[in-house]
Amino acid sequence: MKKISSLIQSGDWKGEKHVPVIHVKQNEENKDLVAIKVVIGEEIAHPNTLEHHIAWIKVYFQPEGSNFPVEVGTSEFNAHGELGVSTEYVAKFKFKAEKSGILYAVSYCNIHGLWENSLEITVAE
Repeated sequence: MKKISSLIQSGDWKGEKHVPVIHVKQNEENKDLVAIKVVIGEEIAHPNTLEHHIAWIKVYFQPEGSNFPVEVGTSEFNAHGELGVSTEYVAKFKFKAEKSGILYAVSYCNIHGLWENSLEITVAE
């Protein structure tokens, strides 16, 4: 039996339009507050049509020393060109973290499946 991990694809986001690009900004006054922006198609635009689109982005954070990640948030993209309206593939979240760790972003393309990226972040003490 296949595991879902065997279905998740990755790559260099500069050359692959499906890979989530993770941007992180930490608050200077409140060091444990992390603002993240995840973008699909930052270098190469991804189509947004009924036939070919990104349906959602999920973001997880796994603190150092933890065996499991915590889901930070999910963004769904529901407008795919109907009546000339289409959603931009950008998800923004803010969360507090007491420890450094790894951010994971996963996206779903209705034709090409699941795609992931990750980024280590350091929470200043």
